[in-house]
Amino acid sequence: MLDSLKSGLQNAVKKLLGVDVVGQEAIREFSKDLQRALIAADVNVKLVLGVTENVQRRALEEKPVAGMTRKDGVVKILYEELSKLLGGDTAFQPSKERPFVIVMLGVQGSGKTTTVAKLARLYAKRGYKVGVVAADTFRPGAVTQLKMLCEPIGAEVYSEEKEVDSVKVAEHGRVHFEKSKNLILVDTAGRHKEEKGLLDEMRKIVSKVKPDMNLLVVDGTIGQQCYNQASAFHEASPVGGIVMTKLDGAAKGGGALAAAAATGAKILFIGTGERIDDLEEFSPTRFVGRLLGMGDLKSLLDMARRLETEVDEKSVQRIASGKLTMDDFLYQFEQMKKMGSLKKIIELVPGLSGNLKNEDLEKVEKSVPVWKSVIQSMTREERDSPEKINAPRIKRIARGSGRTEKDVRDLITRYRQTKSLMKASKGREFRQMMRRMGGR
Repeated sequence: MLDSLKSGLQNAVKKLLGVDVVGQEAIREFSKDLQRALIAADVNVKLVLGVTENVQRRALEEKPVAGMTRKDGVVKILYEELSKLLGGDTAFQPSKERPFVIVMLGVQGSGKTTTVAKLARLYAKRGYKVGVVAADTFRPGAVTQLKMLCEPIGAEVYSEEKEVDSVKVAEHGRVHFEKSKNLILVDTAGRHKEEKGLLDEMRKIVSKVKPDMNLLVVDGTIGQQCYNQASAFHEASPVGGIVMTKLDGAAKGGGALAAAAATGAKILFIGTGERIDDLEEFSPTRFVGRLLGMGDLKSLLDMARRLETEVDEKSVQRIASGKLTMDDFLYQFEQMKKMGSLKKIIELVPGLSGNLKNEDLEKVEKSVPVWKSVIQSMTREERDSPEKINAPRIKRIARGSGRTEKDVRDLITRYRQTKSLMKASKGREFRQMMRRMGGR
């Protein structure tokens, strides 16, 4: 997610941590590196200058709190300023006591219909009775797409195949679900060339349906254009929250995120992939932590729960602390197919995020089936203490797994590299910084 922005920010931090003395010159250079990273990610220049000027001013004026180094103090300031830019953490919890109505807004191609289904899935798993209103009468196939996405997850869809007035469909759909559902999602039309007609239609739907919230869906690849789009919708029908889609690999995602936050509406969710479960509740502080390479264990555990996997929290904590066993490796391999990809998992683990190259991760992905069979051929002692595996044991494990001795050695090498990397990331300064930032 947002690889170029992550890379730029992490390189700036590493450069700062590598200087001998954090004086005025080092802080100014750090500020310039931040500016380059943010502008390259398509963040608005005014916002960039505001953030970097605040970081530089505070870094020069503020003394780090007791027990924190000057370098960690500067990184903490960056963490706080970026979190502030994206808005504060806000938990969104619709009421279950009465029908909570959400009207979905957004232009065609933003991923709005898919997002409706993802939200239906998310809240159905939380015990909500979800009804979906197919009020997009403009796009051919919109109703069919919505039904195909929602029916497998048990969300009822209301539609009127012959009605072309989307306002009537939205109004009738609300009435239809009022007594049987406590969360009603209204999917609306979107178009590019008829923006005025779209906004007029939104006003009418909102006036008739009287939703509890208007949720705007924005394509994360459009960068700074997000600001104008969000502002136009906000003027027509006040936007209560934003869903940012297509952030998996969006080069302009930084600009879209910052621009959305600048409109005053909170980013409530982010779409990180095409699967029905690839929707995250947005937390600026946790998101910035991931951008800076600090990982996000909470998101890792939440992801596993959403996918109804059996979460071994002790295993996750061991992995993060550098005390992992071969069984912990195997645990990650087994979860990987359910969670999507190793890259997505690694991004959430403190100490690994930002330290492994994409090409390395691709090699690991291909090696997973091989390593799994190798681990399954080890004894309990070898799994718990891989350092005891010597040449005769390697030969026996290779024979038992049907793999080569090189495959066994490759696994042991990767295990040692990962363990060393994790241990290094849990050093004294890192622990101090994470404690100050609310990490674990």
